[in-house]
This record gives sequence, C-alpha cells and structure tokens, in this order.
Amino acid sequence: MTTVYERTAVPRPSRGRGRPRPSPAGPLLALLWAGVGAVVALWWYDTRSVVGLAGWLTDAGRIAGLLCGYSCAVLVALMARVPLLERRIGSDRVARWHAMAGRYTVSLLVAHVTLILFGYAAQDGAGIVHETLSVVFDYPDMLKATTGTLILFAVGITSARAARRRISHEFWYYLHLLTYVAVFLTFFHQLALGSDFVGDTAAQAAWYVLYLGTAALVVWFRLLVPVRLNLRHKLRVESVYREAPGVFSIVVRGERLNELNAQAGQFFRWRFLSDGMRWTSTPYSLSAPPRPERMRITVKALGDHSAAVGLLRPGTRVWAEGPYGALTAERHTGRKALLIAGGVGITPLRALFETLPGGPGDVTLLYRASTAEDLALGAELEAIAQWRGARVLYAVNGADGTRPRFTAESLRASVPGLAGHDVYLCGPPAMARDLYGALRAAGVPDRRIHHESFEL
Repeated sequence: MTTVYERTAVPRPSRGRGRPRPSPAGPLLALLWAGVGAVVALWWYDTRSVVGLAGWLTDAGRIAGLLCGYSCAVLVALMARVPLLERRIGSDRVARWHAMAGRYTVSLLVAHVTLILFGYAAQDGAGIVHETLSVVFDYPDMLKATTGTLILFAVGITSARAARRRISHEFWYYLHLLTYVAVFLTFFHQLALGSDFVGDTAAQAAWYVLYLGTAALVVWFRLLVPVRLNLRHKLRVESVYREAPGVFSIVVRGERLNELNAQAGQFFRWRFLSDGMRWTSTPYSLSAPPRPERMRITVKALGDHSAAVGLLRPGTRVWAEGPYGALTAERHTGRKALLIAGGVGITPLRALFETLPGGPGDVTLLYRASTAEDLALGAELEAIAQWRGARVLYAVNGADGTRPRFTAESLRASVPGLAGHDVYLCGPPAMARDLYGALRAAGVPDRRIHHESFEL
C-alpha cells in the first residue's frame, strides 16, 4: 500500500538564483587551526630554554598535553549538534571531523603520557614503573585524570572500524557519551600541574572560557533544545504503511511543526518510546516535505531496530532531535537538477523531488534498486513527475542479476546537458563513490555534486 501524502506547490526559481549561502567550513577550519597556533604560542611564551634529554622529553610531553587538552574541547564541541554545523556544513562532514579529532586526541594523549613519564623518570633518575606510580598516586588530581585517560582510551578503541563491527550501536553510543565524563575528570590536572597555567591568570581564564563555552554548547543543543522541542510539539506515531518488501512509512503527528523550520532533504534523530526501542536514537530522513502537523519518514528493515519500526502502533510517543543535514534546496546553484537515489536513499530525494525549484523538464530523478519490487514510493514519484513535468528514470538489475553500470557516457546520454545540472546523490557508499567519479568524468563541477552520507 502506498501512502497518500498531499503535495505542496513547487516553488519557482527566482531571478538571480545560483548563489547559495557560502559554507562556513573554511572559516571554521581556519579558526580551529588558529587555536592550535595559540596553544603552541602559549608553550613558547612560557618556555625559556630546553636542556638535556629530560628537558626535551618533558617539554615535548607538555606540547602534546596542551594540544590534547585543546583537541578534547574541539572533540566535544563537534558532538554538540550545533545547527550552524549540522545544517550548513552537513552532519556527515561534521561526523568525519569528529572522528579525525578523536584520532588526533588519542594519539596526542598517548604521546603526552609517554613523554611526560619518561621525562620525569629521566629527571629523577627513577625507573618508569616507580615514576608512573608516583605520578598517579602522589600528584594532585592525577587519580581523576588517570580515570579519564582510561575512559578516553576505551572510547578510542571501540571507535575503531574493526571494533565497531563487533559491538552493538547502543553499547558504542553510551560508551561514547562517557567522553564528557573523561574530559571533566582530566580538566583539573591541567590547571593544577601544567606549568603553562600555574601562576598565569590569563592562560587559566582562556582555558576556562574554552571549556565552559564548549560545555554550554553541549547543555544547550544536546539537552535543553531537544527537551523544549519534544515538550512543545508532542510527537506521536499517527500511522504506519508498507511501501515495499521490508520498507515502511511512518507518519508522525505533532503540534506547530512548521516552527521547526525543517526542509526537504533533512533528517531527525528519532527515538520511539516503545518496548525495546526507547534506548536507541536513529537518524531517518524525511521522505516527504514536512507539514504543519505531520512529518513522514520511510525506513527499510536493515537491522533489529529498523525492522521494529514497521511494527510501531499508532499513538506511540516519539522523541526527536533535529532537523539536521545540509542536503537541501539551499545548495541549488542553477535551474536544472538531477537526483540520483540508491535503495532507501530515495527518502530525502523523494522530498526534494517534490520541492526543488524548476519548471517542466528541469528536474530528473534516477532511481537505482535491485528489483522492481524494491522501488519504494514509486507511485508517488510518478505522480509528482506528471504533476510538475519532471522525469523519473529507473535502473534495476537484469533478470540474470546483472547490475546496470553508471558511466560518464551513460549518464550524459540519459541526461542531456548533464554538466550544467546540480546533482543530489544519496545511496550506499560504494555506489556514491562510483557515481561521483562518473559525474566528474562527465564534466559536472565538484561544487554542483551534493552528497550526504548517513553512515554516522
């Protein structure tokens, strides 16, 4: 059964369109690297000379420790789900930055601990085991710092790709939240033992501002904003429909949902307050433009949680966070657009297919699926295409299982004037990589290829 979901008027492009808001990614990265420079300058200002092996080891450990402390604040800030980052830069890109910052943080932490202990041991003429026990048990705030360090190591190990494949998402998620505890536990030893902070009121104040500012972002955007959203909008499951084998649409009803300013192409993190599901928060895209009292998602059963979504009962309470994501019409730079969906990647593109600016013949949707039965929302796509004068193309495996290949030549043949199109791409990572290469070979500029990965 296909969900009936009323359409909205398609906006027409205004004159002068083609200059989307610039991404803040460049200025933000410049600001982060400026912070690195400020941290190194702090060490340089406070260091008059470095003498002997013990001095070199200790000071190298100091630099690593300062950079690790700064990286911890950046790591947490990237977890705060700040709308400027999540909606303008993109949740997938911010997640990659967070993963990279995590690797840097753990590496700097290992370097800091190793260099400091060996430097102190060389300075005191003691063995490394004796020096380690002395530092942990005799130095102020070091027991707390040691506990925080062990937590950070545990988070880093379980975040490695090989480890994540062997543990449940829920275990990884809740262990990951202990990063906040770890950063809190390690903070105080930085000010108590760091020679760059002892007696330097300005440096201490700057460090407090950095950490308290980061904490404020987390409390506001990860706690207070979601609480306000859910108390105000009172979300509940209204209905559940089967769209295709293992694919279900869930309509969520709420109050004054237009105040969320959600856009087609965005997603929310959904927590369904039903038995066995209330402890899991999962990102699902809107599969239709949001309405003042309804939103819809379409989910494919790929695991225990997504399979259970299709069994939800009307009236189930919903806890949502968002909207997130930058795969929206705001990225549109011209008049013509090509949307390429693979599998359940059709969900955000179906919403964009209805709402992207453009007249008859300006918008084309290419939908890749294994079989004709897997083409979820097909009737809606055909209705939208007829209504707005757009095209829908399908790429389905042959009877012998042969997969259609996307090449620069086949894409140009299917979409005349392809190089002048904005391309929205959503599908499995391997498909997205292949298509990106084919699109670039077909002459589509990188700035016109819009992709967002949902493997967060």
